[in-house]
Formats: sequence, C-alpha cells, structure tokens
Amino acid sequence: SKSPSPRQNIPVRYFIMKSSNLQNIDISQQKGIWSTTPSNERKLNGAFWDSNIVYLIFSVQGSGHFQGFARMGSAIGCEKSQDWGSAGFGGIFKVEWIRKESIPFRFAHHLLNPWNDNKKVQ
Repeated sequence: SKSPSPRQNIPVRYFIMKSSNLQNIDISQQKGIWSTTPSNERKLNGAFWDSNIVYLIFSVQGSGHFQGFARMGSAIGCEKSQDWGSAGFGGIFKVEWIRKESIPFRFAHHLLNPWNDNKKVQ
C-alpha cells in the first residue's frame, strides 16, 4: 500500500520566501503585506486553508541571511500592490511579522528539509 503523504494533517506549515531585494522586505515589515509570484499563490493559499498556521521565513537572494519571519494573516487575494512595481507579482496578502532580524544561514545549517532532498534550510 502507498504510504501517506508526509504533509497530511500538518497543523503548521513553513515556507521560505526569497526576495530579490531588501526593499521588498522593508515594505512588508512597514505595511504588513506581501506579494509573491502567481506560481506560488496556489501553494500558499492551499496551506493557509489546510493548516492552522503558516509561517513565512524571509531571505533576500544572495544575502546569506534570513531577515525574519512572519505569520500568513490572510489568503492571497486579487488586489495588487504598486509597492512592488510591475515585477510579475500576483495579489497581496496580510502578514504578521513576528521577528525582524538578520540571522546568518550558518545558524540553521543543522535544519534539513525532508521535502527538498534533506538539503540545508537556507
């Protein structure tokens, strides 16, 4: 028989959100919103509706650090934000920032992602 998915009935989900620049993180922290590419929207909305809590861990590409983490506060809607310009982002959604701090990846190298070939979380 087929073994069940390791994601079934998980009350908490975690996603690493990569940003192309620090300005997007600053906007998110100031306004309590985020926007992602349309290809990520279905995964995030599914997690939001199927889980009790969805945590988003933010990192700027090439920074070697996490910039903090937030809780997803709403499903992703159709409304777009001009804050990110026309960079191909989808709708906005609310985020509740829990911690705003630059944390080097080396502090998380002991964490492995079982859904990404047990690669380091970064």
